[in-house]
Amino acid sequence: MFAFNFHSVASVLVEDGAAERLGTVLKARFGARRPFLVTDAGLVKLGMVETVTDSFLAAGLAFAVYDGVEADPSERVVRAATDAAKAHEADLVVGFGGGSSMDVAKLVAVLLKGQQDLSDIYGVDQIDGGRVPLVQVPTTAGTGSEVTPIAIVTTGETTKMGVVDGVLLADLAVLDATLTAGLPAPITAATGIDAMVHAIEAYTSKIKKNPISDGLARQALLMLGQNIVTACTHGDNMDARRNMLIGAMLAGQAFANAPVAAVHALAYPLGGHFHIPHGLSNALVLPHVMRFNEPAAAAQYGELAALMGLEGTSEAFIAWLDDIADVVGIPRKLRDMGISHNDLPMLAEDAMLQQRLLVNNPREVTLQDARAIYEAAW
Repeated sequence: MFAFNFHSVASVLVEDGAAERLGTVLKARFGARRPFLVTDAGLVKLGMVETVTDSFLAAGLAFAVYDGVEADPSERVVRAATDAAKAHEADLVVGFGGGSSMDVAKLVAVLLKGQQDLSDIYGVDQIDGGRVPLVQVPTTAGTGSEVTPIAIVTTGETTKMGVVDGVLLADLAVLDATLTAGLPAPITAATGIDAMVHAIEAYTSKIKKNPISDGLARQALLMLGQNIVTACTHGDNMDARRNMLIGAMLAGQAFANAPVAAVHALAYPLGGHFHIPHGLSNALVLPHVMRFNEPAAAAQYGELAALMGLEGTSEAFIAWLDDIADVVGIPRKLRDMGISHNDLPMLAEDAMLQQRLLVNNPREVTLQDARAIYEAAW
């Protein structure tokens, strides 16, 4: 018998300007008194964090801010944020920013309970007990982290570990498109492509693909594909910004239940070794993984092509994605990112360590296959 479980966040608020009244929302919905905001120094410098902290002040909340999150956050960052939250005696955690800030917020909300150490919860379903209330506020339309039960932590120079557990699903995701209005075009492009990859990989996921994730992935791809160019070229178009934000969330809900696969597995080493942003890493390998997958996924790629009004073939779909990457200015080759041809064997070996992701790929990937995909991308 066909059976599956579908999980997502408890509630989603979509409202332009919602960040300006977040304090009132937290007080009314959760009875919060001492919220703890997890973010990064860049958003503080831009003045974006003040929008939220001003709302906390207006609501009479005693808040604290941790702004030490960095790209690919390390165990040190997670522990420092947790220590700061404990010192504040936080009763609620807010993740504010991109995927890194929201991932750290998830872990802080769990570790605040003090029952487990970070090292105890790596893997799948390793969390014992609950967490404090968790609210996620994305400032980019890309990761979908606001609606996923996954947090990725950098554990060494080039190694990462994941925490995957339903406990990490937020109580509330707040989508405020005004927060994304000032994003530069390159970030809009890279994060938007990342979200599109989430939708595509969820739709072709081998093990847990299901009718609900399929529906979410299709709607996500429609919203993202129809708006990414406008969002990049006319960043003040709020309809496009809003549709990108919702599309990224829907893609997040899809891949949270039908997990991503080889694109992400081959993208992770690019970030780990060369500090290439995650969305850009995905974009660099996407067409080459798709061409590798064609023997197993051509029909599904064709369905997505038809959805986008193209000829219903995998070739048309891949060409369309290539065109989008060209229009929004995504770099196309690994060599353009300073990666040497001599690095490819090392990247392939590292990619093969991502078996948690590779098992979801519609076609089995060997070490030789990974090397060939990197060769094509180089």
